[in-house]
Amino acid sequence: MPKIKEFRDKIDKVDDEILRLLNERMNYVKSIGELKMQSGGSIYRPERERAIIKRLKEQNKGLLNLNAIEAIYGEIFAVSRNLEKPQKVAYLGPEGTYTHQAARSRFGAMSSYTALASIEDVFKELVNKEANYGVVPIENNTEGAVGLTLDCLGKYSELKIFAELYLDIHHSFVSINENLKELARVYSHPQAYNQCRNFLESHELMGAEFVPAKSTANAAFLASKDKNSAAICSKIAAKLFNVPVLFEKIEDNLANRTRFLILSDIKNPSLPNCKTSILAHTAHKPGGLFLLLEQFKKENINLTKLESRPVKSKEFLHSFYIDFEGHIDDENVKRALEGVEQVIWLGSYLNAEKN
Repeated sequence: MPKIKEFRDKIDKVDDEILRLLNERMNYVKSIGELKMQSGGSIYRPERERAIIKRLKEQNKGLLNLNAIEAIYGEIFAVSRNLEKPQKVAYLGPEGTYTHQAARSRFGAMSSYTALASIEDVFKELVNKEANYGVVPIENNTEGAVGLTLDCLGKYSELKIFAELYLDIHHSFVSINENLKELARVYSHPQAYNQCRNFLESHELMGAEFVPAKSTANAAFLASKDKNSAAICSKIAAKLFNVPVLFEKIEDNLANRTRFLILSDIKNPSLPNCKTSILAHTAHKPGGLFLLLEQFKKENINLTKLESRPVKSKEFLHSFYIDFEGHIDDENVKRALEGVEQVIWLGSYLNAEKN
């Protein structure tokens, strides 16, 4: 088929040119990395990466859509960062979980990853300088806030929220057996199982024994060893344990989404479209929270999240986790926080929902 060979020859030439240009790009990246090492500049610059994507999107005239451009350049950015300085990333494990998937989506294949048993372990790993960045979940639009993350943000306040990312959570139905009628067991974390009941009912799988697993990754592992079983898990877990995906998206709520935080000890500069997170301890008197919120209104600051958390060292007292638009160094933010009894600044970072 001469036509196909013709096109393949042209693709080979394009690939050769892409490789040459990528190496040229990485040479510039390496030079920038050397300059940053001298000046102490941050290797990871989310605002620079966002600006590149925005520029490419505006000039794109080809078949690639925005998702494709972000996927390709996401890996290029990750490789570039590792050339500037090798990246060590700690995350809430085990391997194959949605937090692992979130970490890989931002830090790519070249980074070094450490899966840890608990959210607090991720914070400790960063405090001990065993990792450059940490990735933990902060909230899910179905299940709500992750209390342990909120508590650790206050406890390990020397660490800062460096960035945030949102991940669409899609549960997959995986098995080494394609015949659904032969499936006697379904392995899954209880939360994931309960989020997929409509699928299980419609495929007459509610009669199969539900076997709780400590994580969706563990569920995929168990299903890889059991011919008469299936697992509800992430695609990354299915790939990790080589279990075929029979159905890719089976969750009841297709809008299921989790917000993750990227933690570090780096302070971001003040930039447009920033978001700031704080823990605020208001005066223990009637109207204490109202007075704080009134200050935000007066300074025209938009709050995006308000969550009450118990102060565990003092009975029946609460602090408030607050996300709002703006940077901690903005003048209106400083004025809004002037009268607050105690504020723990948790980080200022690019708002991932504003491109």
